[in-house]
Amino acid sequence: MLQTLLKAFKVKEVRSKLIYTFFMLVVIRIGSQLPIPGVNTSYFADLFSKQTTDAFGFFNTITGGSFTNMSIFALSITPYITSSIIMQLLAIAIPKLEEMQKDEDGRKKIQEYTRYVTVALALMQSIAMSVGFGSKGLLTEFNALSVVIAVATMTAGSAMLMWIGEEITQNGIGNGISVVLLFNIISSTPNDAMTLYTRFVQGKTIAVGVVYAIIILAVIIGLAAFTVVLQDAERRISVQYSKKLQGRRLVGAQASAIPLKVNTAGVMPVIFASSIMSFPVVIAGFFNVDYSTIGGKILMVLNSSSWFRPDRPLYSIGLVIYIALIVIFAFFYTSITFNPLEIADNLKKAGGFIPGIRPGKPTSDYLNNMLNYIVLVGACGLIILCVVPIMVSGLFNVSRMSFGGTSLIIIVGVILETIKAVKSQLLVRNYKSFLGDF
Repeated sequence: MLQTLLKAFKVKEVRSKLIYTFFMLVVIRIGSQLPIPGVNTSYFADLFSKQTTDAFGFFNTITGGSFTNMSIFALSITPYITSSIIMQLLAIAIPKLEEMQKDEDGRKKIQEYTRYVTVALALMQSIAMSVGFGSKGLLTEFNALSVVIAVATMTAGSAMLMWIGEEITQNGIGNGISVVLLFNIISSTPNDAMTLYTRFVQGKTIAVGVVYAIIILAVIIGLAAFTVVLQDAERRISVQYSKKLQGRRLVGAQASAIPLKVNTAGVMPVIFASSIMSFPVVIAGFFNVDYSTIGGKILMVLNSSSWFRPDRPLYSIGLVIYIALIVIFAFFYTSITFNPLEIADNLKKAGGFIPGIRPGKPTSDYLNNMLNYIVLVGACGLIILCVVPIMVSGLFNVSRMSFGGTSLIIIVGVILETIKAVKSQLLVRNYKSFLGDF
């Protein structure tokens, strides 16, 4: 990784893109510190500190702390992410959108629709926050003007982050939206590291503090290494292409492979499962819920901050539901992004076949069976990454960290993706230099 960056800075074109990306991220960080006019910036921080749940922990992490600080980027890039997921699901349900995805003009049109939906979602979220919490202390003066200013600022902030992400994609390095999300998560890391230091190291003897520090580093490095393996692991299905007659020569007979990623669904199953589990907890958090009642105890079962607690072991039953949801969504999301029948048909048309498997439906069935096995392995890997931080949080009474399961998958995935983007830029530059010599 370090060697790749050193090579990149030696190339003027790639260096300019890296510097452009850096300054865009600086703009994001500055915006994250600018408060919304007429808003009590400590309202949400005080509200969440009084709650026993950690339902907003991940949301605040992916906003880089902007949400609890109520900066102009309080909504962060989440409306765009939600919009992208909605458009992906609609492309499955609506044949016209599915057809549009197959050509460049259609994809540009879908991207335009995604922007519109992003602004609409940001507008709805900002209105709900300004009106719902405005009279309870979010707005210093609750009137029509202050509501309009808050709504306009949050919506514009989310739209600006979307624009910055797209600019980074075009003029910088890597997928801009992913880079923005990564930067927000990493910006919370220093505070989380200080929390771990205060909880386990500060006030201890030197020997005990060193042991705790080594254990913490070992767990974090181990999870990071496991995430890298999970993200890069793939099963390659051998493909052989039959010979074809072109003119007077036989061509073809090439060997290739179909790479099936172990974690085909990425972080999406975890996000879906976490959203479903936390939604009732989030709604209940805005009301005075009595957790001694049956309804309150059900909410505690759904709340991940209650799992692995020695004083309330029965609440860990919710972990079983969480694991089941991850597995279900892993199969669901893979099924909508990978079509074995389409791949089998394309192989047949190209004269390709899997050795030992007949073309057509047998190939489709073979790919489907292989995919089911791989998805199950990938889902187990996601479960390990998500459960270990929750277990540590419950057993040692530590708040959820930015380098926990979901965040770690995003961090590792985006870093690997960005490194590949830098390498591809260097490769393109080398090809241009080579062709320029002729």
